[in-house]
Amino acid sequence: MSILTVKNLSHGFGDRAIFEDVSFRLLKGEHIGFIGANGEGKSTFMNIITGKLMPDDGKVEWSNRVRVGYMDQHAHLEKGNSIRDVLRGAFQYLFDLEKEMLDMYDKMADATPEELDKMMNDIGTIQDMLDHNGFYVIDAKIDEVAGGLGLKDVGLDKDVMDLSGGQRTKVLLSKLLLETPDILLLDEPTNYLDEAHIEWLKRFLQSYENAFILISHDIPFLNSVINLIYHVENRQLNRYVGDYDNFKRVHEANKKQLESAYERQQQEIAKLEDFIARNKARVATTGMAKARQKKLDKIEKIELTAEKPKPEFNFRSGRTSGKLIFETRDLVIGYNEPLSRPLNLRMERGQKIALVGANGLGKTTLLKSLMGELKSLGGEVELGDYLQMGYFEQEIKDANYNSCIDEVWGEFPAFTQYEVRAALAKCGLTTKHIESKVVVLSGGEQAKVRLCKLINKETNLLILDEPTNHLDVEAKDELKRALKAYKGSILIVCHEPEFYRDVVTDVWNCEEWTTKIV
Repeated sequence: MSILTVKNLSHGFGDRAIFEDVSFRLLKGEHIGFIGANGEGKSTFMNIITGKLMPDDGKVEWSNRVRVGYMDQHAHLEKGNSIRDVLRGAFQYLFDLEKEMLDMYDKMADATPEELDKMMNDIGTIQDMLDHNGFYVIDAKIDEVAGGLGLKDVGLDKDVMDLSGGQRTKVLLSKLLLETPDILLLDEPTNYLDEAHIEWLKRFLQSYENAFILISHDIPFLNSVINLIYHVENRQLNRYVGDYDNFKRVHEANKKQLESAYERQQQEIAKLEDFIARNKARVATTGMAKARQKKLDKIEKIELTAEKPKPEFNFRSGRTSGKLIFETRDLVIGYNEPLSRPLNLRMERGQKIALVGANGLGKTTLLKSLMGELKSLGGEVELGDYLQMGYFEQEIKDANYNSCIDEVWGEFPAFTQYEVRAALAKCGLTTKHIESKVVVLSGGEQAKVRLCKLINKETNLLILDEPTNHLDVEAKDELKRALKAYKGSILIVCHEPEFYRDVVTDVWNCEEWTTKIV
């Protein structure tokens, strides 16, 4: 049975078309991977089918009484609500049913026999719904999901306004999973999860009986949970049965087939045009030339997909740093409360270190303490000589209304406009992206603008906080290559072993020095 049907959808922003006459159908129980390069319109599609955006043309039709769950990262969380309060909100419709049932019990004393019969039937129906939907084991369900995503470690009685951005995202994801909607819409859910919690989410989705659409650039995760791929490219949406690896194989074969057909057609067109040019003026052959012209006019020309600019990240190396990069002596990190025991860490030139461990342990806090952006709660940090740091921040919270050109020019005022445009183009951005405001770009495109500023700065130490978040597969592969080739030192926070494993020389597990229970 079709849960969602999209017919002849077209949509764009300004003069930039995102979708053109796209159709899509979601059946009950399908587990769909929604893939495509940064900026192709994956999140836009989600916003259209959930009604947040109106399409320029076409129809979006949901079947009756379908419960749709979409994680809105901008959802409002109110002060005074604990994590448990928010998670119990996933079952609000059941609490409303219980109240309706209790109200009926109160009215029974004054009811007529006919009204009483109807109430008893309604109460039986409500009771079945409460039983079927696990109303009497709500707290056990909350504990299971909250434990799986690491919220029990934070404390379920903690006020949601005291949480970090990543922890709030986990709360919203947990609430969504507890709602068990008929269709889950997940837009890069692993961005704020560490390895253990990604593994738990993987198991949850593998056994999820209802349908879901998943946007993710984490290919091993995607492959483990989906059975269908929808690929968005050049304003079109194409369906592939199987996982990402099968899609890639079929997509490449189709591409080669189209290129061969294009070459054959171009040869045929060239022959026809040559014959027409040589024979149209001669009386004896003008009829044959006209016949060839008719044949040429009827040919439906094959168009090849325009090649997208491929990102090219080459970090500019600065001068050689001193042997010592940094050393900490009894460093205690945190804000109001310590997040670590006293740390005695040392990093030397040439080391490439991955910081791993569960979220909320202070990995970002450690980076900011080392750079001097955050005052530590105790101890000291000694930085080495001649350091030229480059920092990639995990998330930029404020909306950026600069154009991409102005954003990079502000960092490199000596560049010409041509050099600024060339630098952005090398990061895989098109002319339309380059001339747009940063705020209208997708998360992956914004990350490429930030990487553009980083790679054009001379550095000998890169400090990278979750640099792969939002990046598409191609950009991620190129970033990995660039980091392997980088001659300086690297300190990176990352939850993707497939990404950092071949890059780093050392892995530091923050769970070994945290003050929190893991």
